[in-house]
Amino acid sequence: MKSLDELCINTLRMLSVDQIEAANSGHPGLPLGAAPMTYVLWDRYLRHDPQHPDWFDRDRFILSAGHGSALLYALLHMSGYDLPLEELKRFRQWGSKTPGHPEYGVTPGVEVTTGPLGQGFATGVGMAIAEAHLAAVFNRPGFPVVNHHTYALVSDGDLMEGVASEAASLAGHLGLGKLVYLYDDNRISIEGSTDITFTENVELRFRSYGWQVLRVANGNDTEAVDKAVSDSWSEPNKPTLVIVRTHIGYGSPKQDSADAHGAPLGSEACRATKESLGWPLDEPFHVPPEAKAHMGRDRDRGTHARAAWVQLLEGYRKAYPIEAERFERLIRGDLTAGWDEGLPVFRPEDGPMATRSASGKALNALASKLPTMIGGSADLAPSNNSVIKDSPDFQLNCRTGRNIHFGVREHAMAAAVNGMALHGGVVPYGATFLIFSDYARPALRLASLMGAPSRFIFTHDSIGVGEDGPTHQPVDQLLSLRAIPNFLVLRPADANETVAAWKVAVTRKGPAALALTRQKLPILDPADGRVAAGVPRGAYVLADADKETPDIVMAAGGSEVALALDTRKRLSQRGVAARVVSVPSWELFEEQDDEYRDAVLPPGVPRLILEAASAKGLHRYAGPQGTVVGLDRFGASAPGGELMKRMGFEPDTVAEMALGLLKRL
Repeated sequence: MKSLDELCINTLRMLSVDQIEAANSGHPGLPLGAAPMTYVLWDRYLRHDPQHPDWFDRDRFILSAGHGSALLYALLHMSGYDLPLEELKRFRQWGSKTPGHPEYGVTPGVEVTTGPLGQGFATGVGMAIAEAHLAAVFNRPGFPVVNHHTYALVSDGDLMEGVASEAASLAGHLGLGKLVYLYDDNRISIEGSTDITFTENVELRFRSYGWQVLRVANGNDTEAVDKAVSDSWSEPNKPTLVIVRTHIGYGSPKQDSADAHGAPLGSEACRATKESLGWPLDEPFHVPPEAKAHMGRDRDRGTHARAAWVQLLEGYRKAYPIEAERFERLIRGDLTAGWDEGLPVFRPEDGPMATRSASGKALNALASKLPTMIGGSADLAPSNNSVIKDSPDFQLNCRTGRNIHFGVREHAMAAAVNGMALHGGVVPYGATFLIFSDYARPALRLASLMGAPSRFIFTHDSIGVGEDGPTHQPVDQLLSLRAIPNFLVLRPADANETVAAWKVAVTRKGPAALALTRQKLPILDPADGRVAAGVPRGAYVLADADKETPDIVMAAGGSEVALALDTRKRLSQRGVAARVVSVPSWELFEEQDDEYRDAVLPPGVPRLILEAASAKGLHRYAGPQGTVVGLDRFGASAPGGELMKRMGFEPDTVAEMALGLLKRL
């Protein structure tokens, strides 16, 4: 007679296998091997409420090894989430709640979109940072209103990815003791045994990072797994990696082989697996009532755990009403009343200012009104102007600090910002040079896929960087970021547009990035309100022609707006009436209706689009009568002003291009 635990574990295994067989697609190896450890975690430790998946003080579970999604769906179904068996039968099908890899917002209970290996690992670090910060800010004696763990199942592949190394190093340094990762050490990758590529000592590696490392010699030994998870709580100032030795494809004829990784077992091997595990042979999606009843206890336990927290919160309200009001507002995602009051306003007489400097001033004004605004830079804070000046650093001995030193770890930084954004209660941001957004791109893409409200500050945004040369001069990065669906790029033209761009970024539901200059730019006059009204619409008429229909329209963003304004003066002297359109965001402009877009860029009028970067993707805005002044080469090492001139970004050259365009029409 099998034990109830074994019955539940085999239910998870075979529900996973049956999903994959029904879809004729998927990864059965991980669920067969890792089901015991995830069962122990969910059955005995995970604090969650299937009826309220968004309960704020729940434990977070991340399937970083997202290819094992069938196992997660089996866990969610068996635990009582709104994921009926019919959805498991539609695994990997159009419109189902059970996509090939877990997707945040699609499946109840899925905390993070995973699949690109290492991303879940690093995102979990951000979640743990958010938990530690909020606990330090809001908890009071007897009232631990923020008190939960972040768990993940990680794989060999996760640990091979560089982003996991970055994130593990950061987590160890910060001493994130409520971070517990179960490592599915099955020693098999798609190409075969991990011995062909992965022979490092993982235990020593993670100990060197500052992690507690525990071992379970047999992944089927549920009591050993139980003890390891329990022991993980013993080190409050160290994250924990539990190395669990498992067998990929356990119980199947393909056990311990690469064949078990990424393809269905097939009917014969599936039948043999069921025979091996003592499972009904001709009843796919079989769920024993005893297993369903046992794992279904999570609903009742979750209800009780959440009710106890609600009661705790009620006591907190009475004892600390001011803190409670602020806490509840933040976990709802509501901004503080008057959050956008007192933002800096700049005047032309203040003199030129780099938009990175204006961003720093706006950031600090916002941080004074948004108490859990928190973030930092990948070791470039002085250059990015990303420091919250009235706050200490977030460190092991100072969890209330709001300045995070991410170190030279752009990829982990971006993923951690995603984790903080998904966790909720905080307004997170990360900063680096625009050129290094390439290092962070996989996490930026996932931020967009998840709709995470992550904010990114990317400075040194063009060849105007100058002397550092082409290695540090972004040419293709704006194009690359704009190619990500639902990713908002804001490239303000001056200090006032920068403030307005920050307001847009803070209220945006999805991710947003500010691309900012190192070089100083003239300040646009804010008096007529054009800047404040125009930036949220993506593009607006900054300086119009002196007649109803302009001879030519010049549209630009960032530092090239000042160039367009200077060129307009040159053209005026030649009898050409030019309109200058500032375009801080092509994405926002695309969201406007046709009437507004045609009013800004009137059809039939020649257009000159200016951008000191790759011109690809901008010709559609130039239209059949226009052209783009951009770059089709890398930059060079020279003073920024000289470089811009030699690359053709100076008023006389652009004016001649405009005149030449008009002559051809």
